[in-house]
This record gives sequence, C-alpha cells and structure tokens, in this order.
Amino acid sequence: MKAAYHIKYGSPEVLSMKEIEKPVPKAHELLIQVHATTVNRTDCAILGAQPFVMRFFTGLFKPQLPVTGTDFAGSVESVGSKVGRLKVGDKVWGFNDQGMSSHAEYLTIAENQAVLPLPKGFTYAQAAASVEGAHYANNFINKVKLQVGQKAVVNGATGAIGSALVQLLKYHHIFVTAVCKSEHFEKVKALGADKLIDYTKEDFTRDTDEYDYVMDAVGKSTFFKCKRLLHKKGIYISSELGPYNQNMLLPIITPLSGGKKVIFPLPISIKKSMEFIRDLIEEGKFTPLIDEKQYHIAQIKEVFTYVSSGQKVGNVILSMH
Repeated sequence: MKAAYHIKYGSPEVLSMKEIEKPVPKAHELLIQVHATTVNRTDCAILGAQPFVMRFFTGLFKPQLPVTGTDFAGSVESVGSKVGRLKVGDKVWGFNDQGMSSHAEYLTIAENQAVLPLPKGFTYAQAAASVEGAHYANNFINKVKLQVGQKAVVNGATGAIGSALVQLLKYHHIFVTAVCKSEHFEKVKALGADKLIDYTKEDFTRDTDEYDYVMDAVGKSTFFKCKRLLHKKGIYISSELGPYNQNMLLPIITPLSGGKKVIFPLPISIKKSMEFIRDLIEEGKFTPLIDEKQYHIAQIKEVFTYVSSGQKVGNVILSMH
C-alpha cells in the first residue's frame, strides 16, 4: 500500500511516498481503509519534533512511527477475532495525537481506542475535519466553568482549533470576539462570532472591551500582552507553550494572586471529545471549517509545506483516492 514515510525528524523534505506492507489486524484491532485524513498542526509538530518535548512521546532520536498522520475517516475492511462493537463495512473516524500512521491507504487501530461510527449525514472529509482541532478546542472549554453571557476573545478564529472554539463557545451562549483576517470575516461570522477584529489592521490586545476569557488558538500572543483585556478574575488560555515555555509555569504561579490567571489546556479524553462533537454535529450545532485547498496523498510534501506556512483556513483534507 502507499504511505507517507519518514525515518528522521525535519522539514517536509524528509517525507517520501513509499510502498509498504498492508497491516494485519490483531485480535482486538480493526483494519481501516482510509478515505480521508487531514494534515494538521499536530502532524507538523510530530514531523519536526517541535517543541522538543514531542520526542518523549513520538521517539527521542527518530520517529517511532515512520508513517505520518494522526486522524482519519474510513471504512472497516476486516476485524480481529475479539472485536465486537464494530463490523466490516462500518464507516468510522478516529484520532491519536501521538500518531496513528493514517497518511496511508490502510491502518489498524484497537477497537477500544478513539474510533467511532461516522456522524450521521457526514462525508469522510467532513468527519476527518471534525476531530483534531475540535478535540483541542473542547479541552479549552472543559478547563473552565462557562456561564451564559460571558465574553471571550478567540485569537486565530480561522484555524482548526479556533473555528471549533467559536462554535463551542456559542453553544454555551458566550459572546465571542473573533480575531482573523477580514477576508475571512463572513466565514467566521457564519460560525457564530459576534464581533470581528482584523489582526492585520489593529492589535486585538488594545480592544476596549473587557473579557472573561482570552483563548489563543494559534499561540501567537502572551498572557502579559492580553492581561489588560481580562476582568479581575479573567482567564488566559493558549494552545502553545509560549515564547519561553511560560504557559506551563504560569498556571502554577498566577492562581496564587487570586486574580487573573493562566490555564493550560492539557488535551485528554479524545474519545469523550469525539462523542461530544458527534452529538453536536447530529444536532446541527457544529460544522467543520474546511480549507478550499485539498490534496491527494501523492502531494504529501506540498500539503505539509502549506500547513506549516500558517496560511491554511480551517482543516486541510488529504484524500487517499
């Protein structure tokens, strides 16, 4: 089968297309024919092993998994002898933020891992676009106690995480100020944003409104720059560690003052996130934002280069066929 392959960490240039052996499912595993996947920020972080801490999960000196890819949507081709929940022919989607070799025509995954039936009415591409960013966004939301009528800033509202965050906040009846380029205002407004700021024209940290939350979905701000936006008990959350890895330390220090504080959105419980997002999808309350550019597996270097550029809008789909 065809697969995107790398034997060392680095830029997209370390990737190549390779013909490898089709995997065989073990007793508790499913063999999945991959129809759609994404190339996302997690994939890029794993490819380059950046930040360095990634290596403790993906391989200290070289990748443990030579085939890239963290999410998928596809169909069950065969099942192991002890599989009971899913069956051949089922349409499924899944995610593993430490890698699952999904940039390939086939993969295996244990039935008890984060793999669920496809949301009703969704295509493979829509499902693949509803997991990585949505999972991280849900782990912003589940770290705080949202109250109806609160206000939040979402920096990077056109990213996979940011576009999901806007929708999850609106689900909880939060007033959302979305930060993105003006050319994407209509797309973000359609997701539910109440107020829009074009970061290329004005500094969102100079906004005169006061907020309960600043949620940086691209990690390009800092707590100290955004502190003035927060009310006295306001919370700052970023998807990144920060320029000096301070977002791991500040959640320990800032609560001691009893005022404005930082929370780190440690991503846990992938399956719970997927179940929550699936329910929202089937209630018509979540729609993934999908980039206009779509790629075939043969374009693997090109798509990683595009995603790494930071110019993507929402989720970038990679098709196998």
